[in-house]
Amino acid sequence: MGKSGGKIEISNLSKIFGKRPNTVLQQVKLGKSKQDILSETGHTVGLRDINFTINPGEIFVIMGLSGSGKSTLIRHFNRLIDPTEGQIKVDNQDIMTLSKDQLIQFRRHKMSMVFQHFGLLPHRTVVDNVAYGLQIQKIPLAERTKQAETWLETVGLAGYEKQYPSQLSGGQQQRVGLARALCTDPDILLMDEAFSALDPLIRSEMQEQLLELQKTLHKTIVFITHDLDEALRIGDRIAILKDGVISQIGTPVDILLNPADDYVEAFVKDVNRARAVPVKTIMQQSVPVVSTDSLTDAFAALPPQGYLFYEREETGFQGILTRNKLEAALKVRPDGKIITEDITKIPNLMPEMLLQEAISDALKSRYALPVLNEDGRYIGDLSPESLADTLEYNN
Repeated sequence: MGKSGGKIEISNLSKIFGKRPNTVLQQVKLGKSKQDILSETGHTVGLRDINFTINPGEIFVIMGLSGSGKSTLIRHFNRLIDPTEGQIKVDNQDIMTLSKDQLIQFRRHKMSMVFQHFGLLPHRTVVDNVAYGLQIQKIPLAERTKQAETWLETVGLAGYEKQYPSQLSGGQQQRVGLARALCTDPDILLMDEAFSALDPLIRSEMQEQLLELQKTLHKTIVFITHDLDEALRIGDRIAILKDGVISQIGTPVDILLNPADDYVEAFVKDVNRARAVPVKTIMQQSVPVVSTDSLTDAFAALPPQGYLFYEREETGFQGILTRNKLEAALKVRPDGKIITEDITKIPNLMPEMLLQEAISDALKSRYALPVLNEDGRYIGDLSPESLADTLEYNN
């Protein structure tokens, strides 16, 4: 389990569906397979010994195929489903100890949920749908309408307040659902396949909007999906479920480059890694950097590959110095200093840049490309070899 103090902490969580789940639990603990338990007892293992911590302000993605247990898991967070065994803590409070009234308040104020099929009330206007949670909290009409209108503007639906859900497209309806979830200002947003019913273009726009909102909201978001591309795009960390068991938890880059088992490896093998892996993940420091003004000193520092990076103390990275240019300069200026004509300009990269943005320059270059920080100083380099190794599939 993760360290104490997480926003949500799940410990030893198991869920068995059937008439006598506790009698089956021991078989689960002994490692009997989900299929064997179903055939022998008629009980279904929904989740088996789940442990993780979700950090405040992160987008935590739970992904897996149909039947993996991901929707079952998210419904434990607000106790729409109670576990057969295990502990669920939110802000260090064990929510299994909450009374019925406390649980109602917890759901109203702590968490909001966004569903796959929108869950809008068809006979309420858009603004009344968004304000519904505030109405349940008995917030006065004028105040809740004002807040709802603000959130509609935030999600790009200003002017649609008096429309009804049936008058909106699927993407617009999901924006209403998102505004409704955010309108009560919950700490935690639960999103169960929230964008799965949308066509690919609208889905991509909703993903982008969620990421933009998160830059200012800093909510703790638990996002369920069966789509790995979606998980890689929006997740700070990803948990991959199979048959109610966690196969791996890690950052998108962890999952892509270091799959924990054959199941995860099969998941990621066809993913376009260039769209998910940033330059900083695979950059190295394979090229020497000099800041001397002396041609002689620079030439003496040349490594076997025949070039090095040149950086000035006051102005940062300048370009590369090649063996050919240094030799030519030394012939005419044996004791001379490095001048602009001695420096070969080269494209440079930023550490947060995705590999797909670097591919074109990298493929055109005979040299490793420098990676520079915000001050324009060298922090690493991206070689064609490391780029090729990373992008090679089925390796």
